Amino acid sequence: MSDKSTHISGGFTYGTIWKVAYPIMFGNLAQTIITLTDTAFLGRLSEVALGASAMAGIYYYVFSTLAWGFAIGMQVIVARRFGQGQYHKIGPLFEHGLLFVGVLGVALFSVLMFLSPAILDFLIDSPNVYGAACTYMTYRPWGIIFVCVNFLYRSLYIGLSNTRVISYTTALMAVVNIVGDYGLIFGHLGMPQMGIAGAAIASVAAEVSATVFFTVFTLCRLPLDKYRIFKFARIRLSLLGDILKVAFPTMVQKLLSFGSWLVFFAMVERLGERALAITMTVRSVYMFITIPVFAFGAACNSLTSRLIGEGHQQEVGRMVARTIKLCFMVVIPLSVLCYIIPQHLLGIYTDNAELISEAVDTLHVVALCAFAMGFGQICFDTVSGTGNTAHALVLEFGALVCYVAFIFFSSHIMGGPVSLVWVSEIVYGSMVGLVSVAYLRIAQWQKKRI
Repeated sequence: MSDKSTHISGGFTYGTIWKVAYPIMFGNLAQTIITLTDTAFLGRLSEVALGASAMAGIYYYVFSTLAWGFAIGMQVIVARRFGQGQYHKIGPLFEHGLLFVGVLGVALFSVLMFLSPAILDFLIDSPNVYGAACTYMTYRPWGIIFVCVNFLYRSLYIGLSNTRVISYTTALMAVVNIVGDYGLIFGHLGMPQMGIAGAAIASVAAEVSATVFFTVFTLCRLPLDKYRIFKFARIRLSLLGDILKVAFPTMVQKLLSFGSWLVFFAMVERLGERALAITMTVRSVYMFITIPVFAFGAACNSLTSRLIGEGHQQEVGRMVARTIKLCFMVVIPLSVLCYIIPQHLLGIYTDNAELISEAVDTLHVVALCAFAMGFGQICFDTVSGTGNTAHALVLEFGALVCYVAFIFFSSHIMGGPVSLVWVSEIVYGSMVGLVSVAYLRIAQWQKKRI
């Protein structure tokens, strides 16, 4: 993809938006495949293992979202420099980012390795689920540094609007994780039978493979001299400070967002092991049908910053509208399947007929959640793409207050059912979308300099 060929008068075309977004979908699919594969295999092991992987997995990703938030901030700046034609400044940005996520990864590893038993004990009521979750977290922390680096690589390529490599890492991670799960959970392919611990090890192996591939691809295929990548000039604290001005609010925002998601699971877990198993099973379908949502959101984030860098701020609104239309075109057929063949979809993740029957109503709610999230996530990522990440944090906080309040009301005051608790996703998506649209219409975001 050439540096300027994708921009035309009137904004980015549907085709351009799609070209940026669809490889990100495959990239998002990689992490989703890890979760879906774990669910599909562990769902056939036991409901306890299924629930434990849900709690431990979400707990793990709450910490990893700090790196994700930093990477989003980096992505905004990379896209801005790309739009400005200041290609030589992209490499130093990436190198300072590597330094930061390296230190962050070591800190997160220490917390996950040594404090997880105490934190999980606070979050989980069931002794059986707690024991299995602790087993999972004995191995899972070894992948956190690689996750941090992978987020940074993704932000680099999304910021450059060169997202094809993300598809390649997806395929590699999927193969490694599926083979690892099949072998290590059940003891096939000459591997030891390790149950839930095997799922954790397979996930770590998938994350390591992605880091290796990203690095080799970058060294072999990216014009290193043009972008000044891997030149490793002296460390400039002022540059790191400039990055953090944009990235720190997104770090806090992602931590709050996924922390609220952990609250969601913790409150559902208190409704019982069956309620948690239903939620984990339905969540797997939800993660799949919202892959386009987060992909188009990431594309919109990058393209918004690039448009501003090129001086075409007035075209942002049209690009956002096109992105939402494309997103809905992909989400509609996926959501319809939740009504046409719900038992078949749920049957991918568990062979428990009673569990499948009880989860159908919740799956129908999940199908509607995807539309609210599609509208909300794309509009919110547009706000972040303007560079006003501190304002985006405030908008997110307001939506999350409503989200958590509804979770508490539906689970503790009403006592369920699980389908009612999942309506909280519709509340969140609608709220964050509406406040983001209001911000884009009212606030003076066009002149933000980063």
